[in-house]
Amino acid sequence: MLEGRRIVLGVTGGIAAYKAIELSRRLVLAGAHVVPVMTEAAMNMVGPTTMTALGSEPVKTSLWADSHPIPHTHLGQTADLIVVCPATARILSDYRTGRSADLLSATLIATEAPVVVCPAMHTEMWNHPAVQDNIAALQQRGVIVVPPEEGPLAGGDIGAGRLASPESIFDVIAETLDGEMASAATKDTGALTGRTVLVTAGGTREAIDPVRFIGNRSSGKQGHALADVAAARGAQVTLVTTVARPSGPGVEQVSVTTASEMLDAVMSRAEASDVVIMAAAVADFRPKNTAEQKLKKADGVPSIELERTEDILATLGVQRRAGQVIVGFAAETNDMLTNAASKLARKGADLLVANNVALPQVGFAHDTNAVTILDADGGTFDVSLTSKVAIAEAVLDAVEKRLPPIESGST
Repeated sequence: MLEGRRIVLGVTGGIAAYKAIELSRRLVLAGAHVVPVMTEAAMNMVGPTTMTALGSEPVKTSLWADSHPIPHTHLGQTADLIVVCPATARILSDYRTGRSADLLSATLIATEAPVVVCPAMHTEMWNHPAVQDNIAALQQRGVIVVPPEEGPLAGGDIGAGRLASPESIFDVIAETLDGEMASAATKDTGALTGRTVLVTAGGTREAIDPVRFIGNRSSGKQGHALADVAAARGAQVTLVTTVARPSGPGVEQVSVTTASEMLDAVMSRAEASDVVIMAAAVADFRPKNTAEQKLKKADGVPSIELERTEDILATLGVQRRAGQVIVGFAAETNDMLTNAASKLARKGADLLVANNVALPQVGFAHDTNAVTILDADGGTFDVSLTSKVAIAEAVLDAVEKRLPPIESGST
């Protein structure tokens, strides 16, 4: 998905600019053509020689020192994607207001390519209402924001605002370009125009104490891919997710943590949804009692009594309305088809997407997946190892076949 893709890598004057070096290296190794663009402030943080050496062509720093007469337009028109890493409060403000103060901000305004911004700044700056307003406005315009992490910051304190890891940013870039390819194939068909789709993603966390929890290795990538592809097909999409991953244009995100919170978020929206896709890995059990204070090793091994969590998929099956399509997921490690067929029958779903997460590059945390789609009529369809966006395409193809026609005059 990155081979031959032209990526403009914008670097601004944040202390985290050094991480752009690693991001550039990863992109080039993956086959991308990386064009580094640095602001004047960025050159106080990392050397342009380094960015040139690890990019695909010499670094660009000025509107006036390029051989091309209109460098910002050229960069914007030829880019497959623009990523700003790190994105300072200044560049976010300039981008939102359309202020073209330098080559990078002018390029951002002169492009129709997808844009990924990776904010990094001190906690007080990140939490400032002006910065949050700028982030919200950019997201509404379709800009993909890779949120900062919590951790050690410049100055020695700890808090929110730390630049996301180069690995995480790379994954978002790859998924965005993969999604663009998928969207290009579906955006004109509008196959789900007029439909309302509800998707869940990620793994729930059930608290043991204020520090520890019962959870799983779900990254949410498959659920987020399903939401993005459904939106690209014209659907009105709500994504109930436990992970802080960006979504594409047209996807409304609802953040939850526990199985109980996910149940409430799903059931309050299910009645109005034509399609419900339960891609989340919901914990089957939770501690019956949560400790109010952190459990100490010195106090010995705790006895944790478990209780079952809510069965969201089964609840959907019981309360479904006529014409609604319900899709479940099953992550298995053995007897996949037998277990999946049993789950499909028990839960009352229309489709069940099963994968064997014991296989290499399948399921949790990977960018790839391989699944078998089972339907309630007894049919099965195998999708061999491919990207999670391609898996989402196959699942939504199966969904569309089961949707009844939209009644005349309805929207």
